[in-house]
Amino acid sequence: MNVEFINPFLISLINVISTMASMELKPGKPQLKSHEIAKGDVSGLIGMVGPKTKGSLSITFEEPLILEIMHKMLGEKPNFINEEITDLVGEITNMVTGGAKNLLGDKGYEFNMATPVVVTGKNHTISHKAEGKKIMMPFSHQYGSAYIEICFED
Repeated sequence: MNVEFINPFLISLINVISTMASMELKPGKPQLKSHEIAKGDVSGLIGMVGPKTKGSLSITFEEPLILEIMHKMLGEKPNFINEEITDLVGEITNMVTGGAKNLLGDKGYEFNMATPVVVTGKNHTISHKAEGKKIMMPFSHQYGSAYIEICFED
């Protein structure tokens, strides 16, 4: 998988969280992922299809981190993952993918975005919409971790 294709998603997540929540996520080391179990508590998954590519992206948050993001963005802080949190994760997934789509469009990559699906719960699974390698990028913050997974057909 092309790094030129992955970086716009990572840049977009950092931009969305810093702009909307005034929080800085620290990128970790990318790794290949060989299973479907999510590392966090709530995930947004979005499919992407274009003339040259097909793939999907997921963003997973640990509960304390997404609760703090909600607090910083909207001034509300629920005690657990509820419908407002799942809506927020769907919106963040949309914003990150849209930001990456703009960055990739400048490089000649075009794709359409599906509506995000949000999944919650301990040990929930993420089923990517493409047959390819899954790259997982962890991000850390004092409130917890977030993970981006990107999977595109080769």
